[in-house]
Amino acid sequence: MNAVVTSRQQILLVDDEEDALVELAESLGNEGFVCFCASSVTDALQELTLHPDIALVITDLRMPEESGISLIKRLREHTSRQHLPVIVMSGHAEMDDVSDMLRLQVLDLFRKPIYLVRLFDTLNNLFPLKTGKP
Repeated sequence: MNAVVTSRQQILLVDDEEDALVELAESLGNEGFVCFCASSVTDALQELTLHPDIALVITDLRMPEESGISLIKRLREHTSRQHLPVIVMSGHAEMDDVSDMLRLQVLDLFRKPIYLVRLFDTLNNLFPLKTGKP
């Protein structure tokens, strides 16, 4: 019996650059992931409330109102979400950011523009494709 995987985990993408969000959501969607998008920390927290099955957050580091680090701190303080895996993407992370990310147990850091092959490798390791063997 062959099992066809139609959709995979739900991922929340957070970035204030709409073009980057749309492009990443499209690429991940092509890999079978269900993506929700947010352009701010406030929007991200709303999406997490609306979609409790979100299994991963990919967030930009630098955003106008609140940073990705701020979002991660809020997740880590929230009991039901404190172990939610987070990947950070940034065009310019500094050493202070990196030490914050380590302390906050960030899964990975990707430089922008994101190298999709490496991102897909990370996601496939995190969420192995479940396909039925004949």
